[in-house]
Amino acid sequence: MRLLVPAALVLAGLLPQAASAETTVIRRDAPDTVVVDRPAVERKTVETRETSDGCASKTVTKTNEYGDRKTVTKESCD
Repeated sequence: MRLLVPAALVLAGLLPQAASAETTVIRRDAPDTVVVDRPAVERKTVETRETSDGCASKTVTKTNEYGDRKTVTKESCD
């Protein structure tokens, strides 16, 4: 019993020190990430032809930034 009381006093003396420990917070300020949306590069060519018999044709060619090409032709006759 005599040994138990001094051991309890020693533990009681250490508890307030552990409870009052300081916390250190390290903050690293990094620059924000910037994302730039670039508009798509697209070429568009329009060619219109009219003939003397009243027919007309319109050809539209589009090329995107990857080099893919699409051509659409529309013909009309009156």
